[in-house]
Amino acid sequence: MTTIIVDTQRTSTPHWPVPQERRTVTVLFADIVGSTALVDRLDPEDVRALQRAYFDTVAGVLHRWQGVVEKYVGDAVMALFGARHSDGFDAYRAVRAGLEIQAALDRRPMVGDSRLRVRVGVATGEVVVDLGGAVSGGHGVASGAVITTAARLQEYAPPGAVALCAATARATAGLITQRQLTPVSVAGRVPPMPVWHAVGPVRPGTDRHDGPLIGRRRELATIRDQLSRAIREQDPRWISLVGPTGSGRSRLLHELTRGLTTVDGMPVRWCVATCQPYPDQVMAPAAELLRGLAGVRHGDGPAVVHDRLVAALASLFPPERVAAAIPALQRFLITPDGSSAALAGAAICRDVLLRLAAHQPLIVAVDDVDRAAPAMSRFLHALFSTATARGLPLALITLHQPQWADTRPSPARRVTIGPLATVQSGRLLRHLLTRAGQPVTLADRLLSLVGGRPGHAAAYVRSIVDGADRVTLPLPDAVRRAVCAELDHLDGERRAVLMAAATIGGVVSGAAVDRALGWASGRSAPALRGLVAAGLLLPRRADGYAFVAPALRQVATERLPRALRALFGRRAAEAPRLDTVGPDAVLPRDHAAADSAGSDRAGPDRAGPDRAAVSGSGVRRAEVVPLDVVRARDGRLDVVLAVPPSGATDPRSRGLPNSTMATSPTAPTRGANRSLGFSRLRAVASAGDVPPTRASATPNNAGGHWPAVPDRSPTTIRLVPTVPGPAGRTAAAGAGAPPDVVRTGPRPPLIRWPTGLAASA
Repeated sequence: MTTIIVDTQRTSTPHWPVPQERRTVTVLFADIVGSTALVDRLDPEDVRALQRAYFDTVAGVLHRWQGVVEKYVGDAVMALFGARHSDGFDAYRAVRAGLEIQAALDRRPMVGDSRLRVRVGVATGEVVVDLGGAVSGGHGVASGAVITTAARLQEYAPPGAVALCAATARATAGLITQRQLTPVSVAGRVPPMPVWHAVGPVRPGTDRHDGPLIGRRRELATIRDQLSRAIREQDPRWISLVGPTGSGRSRLLHELTRGLTTVDGMPVRWCVATCQPYPDQVMAPAAELLRGLAGVRHGDGPAVVHDRLVAALASLFPPERVAAAIPALQRFLITPDGSSAALAGAAICRDVLLRLAAHQPLIVAVDDVDRAAPAMSRFLHALFSTATARGLPLALITLHQPQWADTRPSPARRVTIGPLATVQSGRLLRHLLTRAGQPVTLADRLLSLVGGRPGHAAAYVRSIVDGADRVTLPLPDAVRRAVCAELDHLDGERRAVLMAAATIGGVVSGAAVDRALGWASGRSAPALRGLVAAGLLLPRRADGYAFVAPALRQVATERLPRALRALFGRRAAEAPRLDTVGPDAVLPRDHAAADSAGSDRAGPDRAGPDRAAVSGSGVRRAEVVPLDVVRARDGRLDVVLAVPPSGATDPRSRGLPNSTMATSPTAPTRGANRSLGFSRLRAVASAGDVPPTRASATPNNAGGHWPAVPDRSPTTIRLVPTVPGPAGRTAAAGAGAPPDVVRTGPRPPLIRWPTGLAASA
């Protein structure tokens, strides 16, 4: 009996306000060669049996490689990879699925002497995806030109072959052996479409790390110290090296393996493996550890593998144990899947590592452990717990992304890899550009794009070498794939918050995100904190958040449909913004530079986007203050005042009834201002236009910093004291107040007091 695998588990979207997304997916289109002639010569019952066998085989392969069957069209099957979740290897899994479909149909017996041959086309591009319908059998899930491209590609594939588009070929370079063909003419497309044929999978080689390590001295010293202590004290330690894709985790591991070779004169043995995107080989990393230990290479014949395993185990086990273990280990190296035989081989491999640690200090490192299957996680935990119980000189290092649900044991040490500093990123870019033969002047333009991630810097330089436009500097495909995978690690609510924040731009407040999503006030706060913990956002003062990498914001924005992007933008535009208030708001613009040059106090560059916040309701009644020494500029007053609340008895403010401003030869200190509980206010002209005036120099105003002759204009300003409460507490501007009153919230003192300004000003 045969059954077609159908995924009936639908995406739950009650908290996801984005039912559709613009996503880069890979489409696989498979069709039977000569199906019309085949059906004409078969009995209808035989046709039905043939179709069931065909669809069952294809659906089983697609399900194993995490593809989603979108539709069956006659004898053709269309599947999507990356429609609902992306790991950055969607194109690779689609090509592997296409190759396996061909092999599976060749092996499976069909009706009578019939033999099925199929053509497969694989194309990668942008589509709009209905997230709720991204399940097997969900017709109309995706819409985009890439679907037609995949259907056209399979027409140019020979029977039994897999044809690739240019984007798929780039995404699988180094993972799939490819052969480029002559470009083909496709109706309605100019110029001709380039085509590649997939030959077969290849094992990815190790990354080259021949350049200098820049900006990781502190992390390197911390990890070296932990590893040395584990070996010296024979106290096993689990070190978790955490950082987003492109942060340089693998580069740091390479530096450790090259630099830490001895501890107190004892040679250290390293066993390193990487979790590759092979869903059918769940124990492949453990098999890789065994290959490295025994010196077995991919492609070695059975005799060579046998001899090298015997040589590696001879000093660790008695001869009879070696003879019994070799066949199981050979099978394990060939098929490291989740079968009982493979798990038995993995148990022997774990025993080999423990025996080796008893003879020589051992460090086991597993990269990209967030891609590991649960069986591999259990392998690592059993290795660590047994080594701890025996007191062996063993250390375990795992590398993964911040979004991964960390399954380390509680005593594990966590080392976070953050972005490089600006100076360090500049050094790295100049080195990469020089080595690639590109002008180093491009480093200044790339600096703002890489976000402190070495992997992004290398990808941009590589794209320039490959012919990317130096004017527009588009986001490299490798960076886009990695960032898309980061987004898909998030649950629906955090992804919605990140996308809404991306449409706002700059330093984003929680209130602005709530307004963009149409949520109740404060609902986005837990998600924003989670995004900070995941290493995707950076906290800023005054309830502000910034994106850790420019590419992350760009991809998050582009994933939104145009209509929803515009809706979020309109809603966010209605939200209160974080004002920028600094000394240049107090001093006349034409005198700010002179004052900055002549004073040893903080200049205008000390002002930042998080200097002021809009306060909430509950404000006391506004006082009306005659304008006497406030300079008008462009018909608008924009100054920062410090006015004592009602009942203040500061001697410097005596003689100032109704908080009227006056002049004084001395300026207050910041401490005095804070101790008296002065409220910082923003004054805005409430009526009329005031012509601009120019200050004249006087003995008390030698630098011309402040108007010496008061302006007797009848214009008044309305001052609203701030709301008592913790800094950073904000609400909508103008709630319950006249439109000419602007409420401001508490913030640190930041006014540079000009010469001659009154103590109460």
